[in-house]
Amino acid sequence: MQIKYVTNLEHVDQIPKDELPVLKKVTEKYRFRANEYYLSLIDWNDPNDPIRKIIIPQKDELIDWGSLDPSNEAKYTIMRGVEHKYNSTALILVNRVCGGICRYCFRKRIFFKDRRDTIIDIDSAYEYISKHKEITNVLLTGGDPLVLPTPKLAKIIKKLREIDHVSIIRIGTKMLSFYPFRITEDPELLELINKYSTPEKRIYFIVHFNHIKEITEPAKKAVDMLLKAGAILANQTPLLRGINDDPFILASLFDELSFIGVPPYYVFQCRPSSGNKIFAVPIEEGYEIFEKARSMVSGLAKRARFVMSHATGKIEIVGLDDKYIFFKYHRAADDRDSGKFMVFKRNPNAYWLDDYLEKVSEKYIEVPSI
Repeated sequence: MQIKYVTNLEHVDQIPKDELPVLKKVTEKYRFRANEYYLSLIDWNDPNDPIRKIIIPQKDELIDWGSLDPSNEAKYTIMRGVEHKYNSTALILVNRVCGGICRYCFRKRIFFKDRRDTIIDIDSAYEYISKHKEITNVLLTGGDPLVLPTPKLAKIIKKLREIDHVSIIRIGTKMLSFYPFRITEDPELLELINKYSTPEKRIYFIVHFNHIKEITEPAKKAVDMLLKAGAILANQTPLLRGINDDPFILASLFDELSFIGVPPYYVFQCRPSSGNKIFAVPIEEGYEIFEKARSMVSGLAKRARFVMSHATGKIEIVGLDDKYIFFKYHRAADDRDSGKFMVFKRNPNAYWLDDYLEKVSEKYIEVPSI
């Protein structure tokens, strides 16, 4: 099945013509890209269809909120397209193309014509990783690595496998949601995984199912084929207003993921990226949704952690009481902060750690690392 991309809203016949002028203003700022398969999952009779909200622009994306680099990735960029934020993990932005552009994307800046974020000198990236023996994990992202032709992806993976201290290669992808036929109809890709995902050094696919509607029969087949090829899979999703911010919907996603062999990995607090206000849920409300969802599922389905990818590190939201909210650095950019426990006075209007830090002397109690 040949993928057919759609980049012009006028070619989506189901969108009412009178909405196009307003939506065009959105796409002039934030690009639109979809494909026929993913669009076919939309129930156009349902104005609240979650797939529609994930992929079709909305006028409220123009609300002035957030920034283009909310996690300050620029600070950790070693060279163009290579980030080294956490001691043992390097990240390579291998391209600036996806199977579709999620409307909530936190890295939507890379789709701007004048941006220069993705890798151009892959040999320098290999050289940097080779010299830094603390790097055991390399994450391929972008964009979506599975948009690359398999021979090009194979060259990258082969070179990384030649670096002895790189034990894990992670591929961050939403293609199992956007277009699972990328996996099911490419035996060369499966052979690549089988060759380089070894008992000692695995290839991980960090997949992105946001809603159970994305877990179609072709998607299940793609999961099964990757597992049989020797890959390890895990799922991450942001918590998104109007898409999965209902504990029953989130629980159904956790359950289905566990059934098909894809452990829930992270649920992210929606990053305060430009255009994302429409998708953002306050942290404390999000935590209560997350915990209620986890209470409904088995232990195998409740392995996800609710985290925030802050500029200073990955911060887990671990609890609430009547007065306080509790955070812990799941992994800090400065290893000395990893494990640090933080307590703040509650703020139901907080969307990001910075909202608690505004009056830090009044709201913050630091507890030593444990």
